Amino acid sequence: FGMESLFRAVGIYSSVGQVYEPVDAASLLYYKESLDGQILEEGITEAGSMSSFIAAGTAYSTHGIPTIPFFIFYSMFGFQRIGDLIWAAADMRCRGFLLGATSGRTTLNGEGLQHQDGNSHLLAYPVPNLLAYDPAFAFELAVIIEDGIRRMYVENEPIFYYLTVTNENHIHPPMPEGSKEGILKGLYLFKKAAKGKLKAQLFGSGPIMQQVLQAQEMLAEHGVAADVWSATSYKELYRDAQDCERDNRLNPTAKPRVPYVAQVLKGAEGPVVAASDYLKVVPASLAKWIPNLTTLGTDGFGRSETREELRDFFEIDARHIVLATLQALAADGKLEAAKVEKAMKDLKISSKKRNPLIS
Repeated sequence: FGMESLFRAVGIYSSVGQVYEPVDAASLLYYKESLDGQILEEGITEAGSMSSFIAAGTAYSTHGIPTIPFFIFYSMFGFQRIGDLIWAAADMRCRGFLLGATSGRTTLNGEGLQHQDGNSHLLAYPVPNLLAYDPAFAFELAVIIEDGIRRMYVENEPIFYYLTVTNENHIHPPMPEGSKEGILKGLYLFKKAAKGKLKAQLFGSGPIMQQVLQAQEMLAEHGVAADVWSATSYKELYRDAQDCERDNRLNPTAKPRVPYVAQVLKGAEGPVVAASDYLKVVPASLAKWIPNLTTLGTDGFGRSETREELRDFFEIDARHIVLATLQALAADGKLEAAKVEKAMKDLKISSKKRNPLIS
């Protein structure tokens, strides 16, 4: 889906070339096969496609010809179905980009639970040389891919990438000045809040960034100035924090290193609420280095309904982000509990709602 514009530009590989006239030959983006085509159309075979990815991603070693493979798949059909082959790719020092398309547990509604991915970013944690990113905007994706090509094919680092991309349309803003380092390291301040008596910090990533931005506006009506951060990679933040912790343990007399996530949040006031289209444990992996962290995620099966209903079900929509922020402020003694209860009524959130984890 969405690959048609590449048919004419780079072609679909065929060992015998185009030997028949495609039914759409009269159209602008007709089905074009060629001997030098750069698209491999494997069909519905995740294992076969991943095997082709490994062959292309190790060609720099086996054939002395570096290639840059992009394997695009429904994100649920990657780690969920071919995790063993992804581990084999890591072990063989494969290079390239795995693109988990139609990603997240609430974006691909209407096709059944087997298509709704809330796991893959957690399953990416155990693969040592895999960098995993969940970008929210086109400029983030561009920065990550450009730097990935540099690291893999210029610096010859033995790494490869997993990038989740969504199928939900929204406006893509220009790249904020000075954000490149944060995009690559996993976190940067995307939109600072206007002035307000109460302070909070909101983390968003992937498609849920739009819910976070909406929550920022809603919180302003409650007198809460909430800064919005784009969390492009919880795994990179976690790895950096672990590396700092280990380095400090092995060098007890040296000046302690400070994890990047702690550096950028220094001076940021108020509780932190992280909303993700993946399991809560993904942002919660940073809890040790982020005091007063609340995580919202998609733990549970969910149902194949509309995006709005799914996000309400999993409690990751703008309304629930607002509630989580107000509750965190109340727990911190900055807000009366009665005001949180009133906000629940205004937001039409019931305390009798079943836990999505066990529903």
